[in-house]
Amino acid sequence: MSENRLHIDWTACDGRGLCAELLSEILVEDEWGYPLARDGAVEPAVPRALQKNAKRAVDRCPALALRLVNS
Repeated sequence: MSENRLHIDWTACDGRGLCAELLSEILVEDEWGYPLARDGAVEPAVPRALQKNAKRAVDRCPALALRLVNS
């Protein structure tokens, strides 16, 4: 089974930081509030244990800038 990765649409993201709050194990905020992967990945892997939080972040993103993709 392929793992899910978190895709961030940088053209839509406006740096509110909600995703970094919900996925603090994967994301941190830069100085302007934009999310960055802790591991430096462009599309960070989402561990199975964090799938619910990732889906919640996707659903709650006010800019609709997140989606889960299979790799």
